[in-house]
Amino acid sequence: MISLTACGVQPEPYSPYYLVTPPADATVTPTPFQPSGAAFESVFMTALPAVIPTKNRDYSIPTLPHPIPSASPFPTVTQPPNQPNPQVVTQAEPLIDTGGAVTFLLLGADSRSGSSFRTDTLLVGIVRPNDGQVSLISIPRDLWVNIPTVGLQRINTAFEFGENSGYAGGGAGLLKDTLLFNLGLKIDHTVMVDFDGFRKTIDTIGGIDVPVVCAYTDWRLRDPSYDPQNADNWFMYTAGPGLMHMDGDLALWYARSRKHSNDFDRGRRQQEVIRSIYAQVLRSNLVSRIPQLYSDLSSSFTTDLGLADILKLSPLALHLTNADIRSYFIAGDLVTDWVTPGGADVLLPNTQLIQQMISRAITSSPIQAERQKIKVEIQNGSSTDGWDALAAERLNYAGYQTSFQSADTRQHPVTLLYDLTPDQNRTRTASLLAVLGLPESALVSAPSKDDKVSYVLIVGSDYTACFSPSSLTP
Repeated sequence: MISLTACGVQPEPYSPYYLVTPPADATVTPTPFQPSGAAFESVFMTALPAVIPTKNRDYSIPTLPHPIPSASPFPTVTQPPNQPNPQVVTQAEPLIDTGGAVTFLLLGADSRSGSSFRTDTLLVGIVRPNDGQVSLISIPRDLWVNIPTVGLQRINTAFEFGENSGYAGGGAGLLKDTLLFNLGLKIDHTVMVDFDGFRKTIDTIGGIDVPVVCAYTDWRLRDPSYDPQNADNWFMYTAGPGLMHMDGDLALWYARSRKHSNDFDRGRRQQEVIRSIYAQVLRSNLVSRIPQLYSDLSSSFTTDLGLADILKLSPLALHLTNADIRSYFIAGDLVTDWVTPGGADVLLPNTQLIQQMISRAITSSPIQAERQKIKVEIQNGSSTDGWDALAAERLNYAGYQTSFQSADTRQHPVTLLYDLTPDQNRTRTASLLAVLGLPESALVSAPSKDDKVSYVLIVGSDYTACFSPSSLTP
C-alpha cells in the first residue's frame, strides 16, 4: 500500500498500438504440483502483490512497424456446443480517462521456478489524490484476452510471454499493453513480488491483523521449510471468522489459497490483506520509516518506482483510512464462462461493463460523498473478541468512517443500531441497515446534538460477520 501512495509521478503520454498476431490454440494452465493421496489437494497458487518497490525500469509502449490489418487477424474458432460466442477484441479499446489518477498494477507470482512463471495475482490500484481515495480492482487470472504479439490467451500468461520474447519493457511492458489494448486502461507503474518477498514484507512490519469476516478452510503446508511434495507435511487449516494476527507465511497462505474456493473469493481475501497491510502501516507509524523500509526490502521487489517517487505523496497516506479504499472485482456479469477449443476453462471479458466499472472506480459518486461524512461508532457487545473489527471492515468497504468504544456489557444478545442524527433520515438509515445486513427492528431512534458520531452500532451475539464486498461498493 505504500507504493499506492506514490502519486507524485506523472503518467507518460498515451501511445496507441493496434496490431496483434494470430495465436496458437490455448492449453489448460498447468498446476506446478499435485500432492499424492486420494484425500489430498493442491494449494499451489500465487502470491499477493507487492507493497514496497525496488529498482527503476522504464516501460514504454513500442511502435509497431506494421499497419493496422483490414480484417481480423484471428482464425475462425470452432465453437464448442452450448457455449457463448467469444467476444474477441481485435483493435484497441477506447482509452479511459483517469482524470488525474495514477494507476498501479500489483503482481504476484512464484518466480522461484525461474523464467517460466505466471502472474496469477493481478490487482490494479487507482490512486486519486484530488479525492483522497484509492480504488482496488481484482483481475481474475483466467481472463481471456488478446495479448499483443501473442494473440488469445489467459491474462496471467502475458508477463511470461513478455519476459521470454524480448518485448519492450519485458513482462511488465506486455502486461501493461494487454490491459491498455483490451480494456482501455493505461497502467502507469508496476510492482511485482514473489512468495519470499511477500513473507519478508509482512514479517518486517510486525505482521498484520486481518479481519477474517468469512471462515476459510484449505490445505496448508505445516512449515514453509518442509518438503511440499510430501503429503504428510500438509494439513487442513481453518482461518476465522475473527480478527487474526498473521505473520508472513500465514498471510501468504490466506491470500493465495483457492482449492476450496475460486479466483473470485481469492481476490476478496487478497484485498482484505492489502487493507490490513495499510492499517498496520498507519497503526505502527511506518510512513516515517519509509526510507529504512525501502532499503531493507528493496531486494524483494521489482518495480519502476523509486524512493523519491514514494516520498512525494507519503503524506497523503496519513489522511487515508480503510473507508477511503474502494474495492471492485472483475466478476459476476462482468465475465462469461467459456471453454476454448483446446478444453481450457476461461472467462470472457464483457468489455463494456468492465469499462463502466473502471469509470466508477475513478470517480466519486454522490452516495460515496454522503457516506464519507457519516461516522459510526462501534461497540462490541458480544462475547466474541474482534467482532467489532469485523463490523468495521464491512462498513469501511461501503465507505463509512468508523471508530471504537467499549460496550457497557459483553452480553448483548441482539445487534442494535442507534441513530443519533438530528434529522433521523430514514432513507439514509435504511441504506446503512442494508450494508450491515440488519432488519429494521434493529434500529433505535435516539436523536442527539453531538455531531461527532452519527450512529452507534452495538454488536450483539446474533451478528453475522460474513459478507460479499462486491455488493457494498456504491
